[in-house]
Amino acid sequence: MADAKRPASAALAGPYGHPFHPILVTVPIGAWVSSLVFDIGSRIVAGPGFLTRGSVWLIAIGIVGALLAAATGALDLLAVPRGTRAFRTGLTHMGLNLTVTGAFAAGFFWRQGDLDGRVGIGPLALSAAALAALAVSGYLGGKLAYRFGVRVAAEEVQAEGYRPRPAHRTRPAH
Repeated sequence: MADAKRPASAALAGPYGHPFHPILVTVPIGAWVSSLVFDIGSRIVAGPGFLTRGSVWLIAIGIVGALLAAATGALDLLAVPRGTRAFRTGLTHMGLNLTVTGAFAAGFFWRQGDLDGRVGIGPLALSAAALAALAVSGYLGGKLAYRFGVRVAAEEVQAEGYRPRPAHRTRPAH
Protein backbone atom coordinates (compact mmCIF):
# COMPACT_ATOMS: atom_id res chain seq x y z
CA MET A 1 0.00 0.00 0.00
CA ALA A 2 2.84 2.43 0.72
CA ASP A 3 3.76 2.32 -2.97
CA ALA A 4 0.36 3.82 -3.88
CA LYS A 5 1.24 6.87 -1.81
CA ARG A 6 4.42 7.57 -3.77
CA PRO A 7 4.27 8.93 -7.33
CA ALA A 8 5.62 6.90 -10.23
CA SER A 9 7.43 10.05 -11.37
CA ALA A 10 7.42 12.96 -8.94
CA ALA A 11 8.51 15.39 -11.64
CA LEU A 12 5.38 14.66 -13.70
CA ALA A 13 2.84 13.40 -11.15
CA GLY A 14 3.68 15.79 -8.32
CA PRO A 15 5.77 15.30 -5.19
CA TYR A 16 4.77 13.17 -2.22
CA GLY A 17 1.76 14.71 -0.51
CA HIS A 18 1.08 17.12 -3.42
CA PRO A 19 -0.24 15.18 -6.44
CA PHE A 20 -0.98 17.19 -9.60
CA HIS A 21 -3.95 15.06 -10.74
CA PRO A 22 -6.54 16.52 -8.30
CA ILE A 23 -5.78 20.11 -9.32
CA LEU A 24 -5.71 19.31 -13.04
CA VAL A 25 -9.14 17.65 -12.99
CA THR A 26 -10.69 20.99 -12.07
CA VAL A 27 -10.02 22.28 -15.60
CA PRO A 28 -12.19 19.79 -17.53
CA ILE A 29 -14.83 19.67 -14.82
CA GLY A 30 -15.21 23.45 -14.75
CA ALA A 31 -15.01 23.84 -18.52
CA TRP A 32 -17.52 21.09 -19.25
CA VAL A 33 -20.02 22.14 -16.58
CA SER A 34 -19.78 25.70 -17.92
CA SER A 35 -20.26 24.44 -21.48
CA LEU A 36 -23.52 22.77 -20.44
CA VAL A 37 -24.67 26.00 -18.81
CA PHE A 38 -23.86 27.81 -22.07
CA ASP A 39 -25.74 25.11 -24.02
CA ILE A 40 -28.84 25.60 -21.91
CA GLY A 41 -28.47 29.37 -22.13
CA SER A 42 -28.24 29.16 -25.92
CA ARG A 43 -31.73 27.66 -25.96
CA ILE A 44 -33.15 30.51 -23.86
CA VAL A 45 -31.63 33.78 -25.08
CA ALA A 46 -32.11 35.67 -28.31
CA GLY A 47 -28.95 35.76 -30.45
CA PRO A 48 -27.42 32.64 -28.88
CA GLY A 49 -24.33 32.43 -31.12
CA PHE A 50 -21.97 33.80 -28.49
CA LEU A 51 -23.03 31.06 -26.06
CA THR A 52 -22.86 28.34 -28.72
CA ARG A 53 -19.35 29.39 -29.74
CA GLY A 54 -18.33 29.78 -26.10
CA SER A 55 -19.54 26.27 -25.37
CA VAL A 56 -17.39 24.85 -28.17
CA TRP A 57 -14.35 26.67 -26.78
CA LEU A 58 -15.09 25.39 -23.28
CA ILE A 59 -15.40 21.83 -24.58
CA ALA A 60 -12.02 22.15 -26.31
CA ILE A 61 -10.40 23.56 -23.16
CA GLY A 62 -11.90 20.68 -21.18
CA ILE A 63 -10.50 18.10 -23.60
CA VAL A 64 -6.99 19.52 -23.33
CA GLY A 65 -7.30 19.67 -19.54
CA ALA A 66 -8.64 16.11 -19.42
CA LEU A 67 -5.69 14.80 -21.40
CA LEU A 68 -3.26 16.48 -18.97
CA ALA A 69 -5.21 15.14 -16.00
CA ALA A 70 -5.27 11.67 -17.56
CA ALA A 71 -1.50 11.66 -17.95
CA THR A 72 -0.92 12.48 -14.28
CA GLY A 73 -3.69 10.10 -13.20
CA ALA A 74 -2.10 7.28 -15.17
CA LEU A 75 1.19 7.90 -13.35
CA ASP A 76 -0.67 7.70 -10.05
CA LEU A 77 -2.36 4.47 -11.15
CA LEU A 78 1.00 2.89 -12.01
CA ALA A 79 1.93 3.08 -8.32
CA VAL A 80 -1.15 1.12 -7.19
CA PRO A 81 -0.52 -2.63 -6.79
CA ARG A 82 -2.29 -4.66 -9.49
CA GLY A 83 -4.95 -7.14 -8.46
CA THR A 84 -6.25 -4.89 -5.66
CA ARG A 85 -9.64 -3.25 -5.26
CA ALA A 86 -7.90 0.11 -5.48
CA PHE A 87 -6.36 -0.81 -8.84
CA ARG A 88 -9.69 -2.05 -10.26
CA THR A 89 -11.38 1.12 -9.02
CA GLY A 90 -8.62 3.16 -10.65
CA LEU A 91 -9.09 1.35 -13.96
CA THR A 92 -12.85 1.98 -13.85
CA HIS A 93 -12.23 5.64 -12.97
CA MET A 94 -9.79 5.97 -15.86
CA GLY A 95 -12.08 4.17 -18.31
CA LEU A 96 -15.03 6.39 -17.43
CA ASN A 97 -12.91 9.52 -17.80
CA LEU A 98 -11.61 8.45 -21.20
CA THR A 99 -15.17 7.68 -22.30
CA VAL A 100 -16.34 11.10 -21.09
CA THR A 101 -13.45 12.79 -22.90
CA GLY A 102 -14.35 10.87 -26.06
CA ALA A 103 -17.99 11.92 -25.71
CA PHE A 104 -17.01 15.58 -25.43
CA ALA A 105 -14.65 15.22 -28.40
CA ALA A 106 -17.55 13.76 -30.42
CA GLY A 107 -19.76 16.60 -29.25
CA PHE A 108 -17.12 19.12 -30.28
CA PHE A 109 -17.16 17.84 -33.87
CA TRP A 110 -20.94 17.39 -33.90
CA ARG A 111 -21.36 21.10 -33.16
CA GLN A 112 -19.16 22.41 -35.98
CA GLY A 113 -22.04 23.10 -38.38
CA ASP A 114 -24.07 26.04 -37.09
CA LEU A 115 -22.24 28.02 -34.42
CA ASP A 116 -24.59 30.99 -34.60
CA GLY A 117 -27.81 29.23 -33.58
CA ARG A 118 -29.00 27.36 -30.54
CA VAL A 119 -27.19 24.21 -29.46
CA GLY A 120 -29.19 21.21 -30.67
CA ILE A 121 -30.90 18.84 -28.27
CA GLY A 122 -28.59 15.98 -29.34
CA PRO A 123 -25.28 17.66 -28.46
CA LEU A 124 -26.84 19.09 -25.29
CA ALA A 125 -28.06 15.63 -24.21
CA LEU A 126 -24.64 14.13 -24.99
CA SER A 127 -22.97 16.72 -22.76
CA ALA A 128 -25.47 16.10 -19.96
CA ALA A 129 -24.96 12.33 -20.15
CA ALA A 130 -21.18 12.76 -20.24
CA LEU A 131 -21.33 14.96 -17.14
CA ALA A 132 -23.44 12.34 -15.35
CA ALA A 133 -20.75 9.75 -16.15
CA LEU A 134 -18.11 12.23 -14.98
CA ALA A 135 -19.93 12.53 -11.64
CA VAL A 136 -19.76 8.74 -11.20
CA SER A 137 -16.07 8.84 -12.08
CA GLY A 138 -15.52 11.65 -9.59
CA TYR A 139 -17.13 9.51 -6.90
CA LEU A 140 -14.66 6.75 -7.75
CA GLY A 141 -11.77 9.22 -7.68
CA GLY A 142 -12.87 10.29 -4.20
CA LYS A 143 -12.99 6.64 -3.17
CA LEU A 144 -9.43 6.18 -4.42
CA ALA A 145 -8.17 9.12 -2.39
CA TYR A 146 -10.32 9.10 0.74
CA ARG A 147 -11.04 5.41 1.22
CA PHE A 148 -7.99 3.73 -0.30
CA GLY A 149 -5.54 6.59 0.33
CA VAL A 150 -4.02 6.61 -3.15
CA ARG A 151 -1.45 9.45 -3.28
CA VAL A 152 -2.56 10.63 0.18
CA ALA A 153 0.25 11.08 2.69
CA ALA A 154 0.59 8.42 5.37
CA GLU A 155 -1.27 9.06 8.62
CA GLU A 156 1.92 9.77 10.56
CA VAL A 157 2.74 12.50 8.04
CA GLN A 158 -0.81 13.88 8.21
CA ALA A 159 -0.54 14.00 12.01
CA GLU A 160 2.01 16.81 11.67
CA GLY A 161 -0.83 19.18 10.83
CA TYR A 162 -2.65 18.37 14.07
CA ARG A 163 0.20 18.72 16.53
CA PRO A 164 -0.03 21.88 18.61
CA ARG A 165 2.54 24.50 17.81
CA PRO A 166 5.05 25.20 20.51
CA ALA A 167 4.13 28.22 22.60
CA HIS A 168 5.56 31.41 21.20
CA ARG A 169 8.20 32.73 23.52
CA THR A 170 8.43 36.42 24.05
CA ARG A 171 11.41 38.19 25.43
CA PRO A 172 10.88 39.70 28.84
CA ALA A 173 10.43 43.47 28.85
CA HIS A 174 13.38 45.43 30.26
